[in-house]
Amino acid sequence: MRPAPYAMDVSRSHGRRWPEPAHPYRNDYARDRDRVIHSRAFRRLEAKTQVFTTRYSDHFRNRLTHTLEVAQIARTVAGALELNTDLAEALALAHDLGHPPFGHAGERRLDELMRPFGDRFEHNLHALRIVEQFEQRYLDFPGLNLTFEVREGIVKHSRDYAAAEFPELAEYQLHLRPPLEAQLIDWVDGIAYNAADLDDGVESRLLELDMLLAELPFFAHIYREVDASHPHGRPALKIIEALKRILDHFATDLIEHTRAQVAASGAQSAEEIFAAPRRVAGLSSAMAAEHAALKKFLSERLYDHPAIVEERERSVAALSRLFAHYLEVPSDLPPQYALQAETEPRHRVVCDYIAGMTDHYLLKQHHELLGERLMGESTIEWPRRYSESR
Repeated sequence: MRPAPYAMDVSRSHGRRWPEPAHPYRNDYARDRDRVIHSRAFRRLEAKTQVFTTRYSDHFRNRLTHTLEVAQIARTVAGALELNTDLAEALALAHDLGHPPFGHAGERRLDELMRPFGDRFEHNLHALRIVEQFEQRYLDFPGLNLTFEVREGIVKHSRDYAAAEFPELAEYQLHLRPPLEAQLIDWVDGIAYNAADLDDGVESRLLELDMLLAELPFFAHIYREVDASHPHGRPALKIIEALKRILDHFATDLIEHTRAQVAASGAQSAEEIFAAPRRVAGLSSAMAAEHAALKKFLSERLYDHPAIVEERERSVAALSRLFAHYLEVPSDLPPQYALQAETEPRHRVVCDYIAGMTDHYLLKQHHELLGERLMGESTIEWPRRYSESR
């Protein structure tokens, strides 16, 4: 299949910061994909929270399994749109590298802790620093030496940055839109985690079928179709089938609406996608409304459930205390970070170190350094797991 004229052509890449000879059988975006997979930051995603911690079950998604689901959907969507699937996959695999422990709650808390110093924490910018500086796997250069397009996509896939506010990102042409392959990633990310969080919420028994049917009309419609075609099917499998159809429902709309938006824009090259006044990838208005309703439902019914909130608050409290401790006693940092803290802003060194931790390692350090253990049983009565009842 010939690529679309507006797909990214790897032969026209802006290349790497440090030039390297071409590989005999992998193009540069495929090599970037592989470099991300082999990075330590990628492996650490396995022990970072998506929604549920492993204290409750090892069946739930973690940040790594979520990333793999995003990559699978991204490759499918990009392929259907005749885009560069290697670039889309590389960006999907890299999109969460910068997340700290404890998911978005950990990110918000680190940002709050950095603000008094006139600084900030944002996971996309941290991911860029990971691939450009922190990963050390090569003798000839720091970082992973990824192509410009992958680094640009890490920065720009989910939001636009104001050039005046982020002068350090000037090389990434903030006045231009990112490639279509990068524009897809944020939408695919949302589709993946909404469907997955519904699945995990039902598995945990924090979400019940009656609740979904009453509060999510589009889920109710799809579930009734499944129920009508499989009236004697196991209830658990009917829910799974409905969730699969919901994922397909959104992914199909993303493909079709993005294709229509590109056609309406008249873009015939990647450069015309960059120069467009707004991003062209996205869901139709009807599907975007359903997508927003699902996010609202999950926020109210799952993310703010007392069992989840209690665990989240205990975890980010440990993060805050550990941050304060390292600021006060930098000698407790690993030697290379302690040395950095003598010549660089201490708050930034501490933030970078904590952001790289897994959930378990942060709690372990908290216990060892502060003598407090936060890994005991929750005071919230946890529902009997869905898998035990089916």
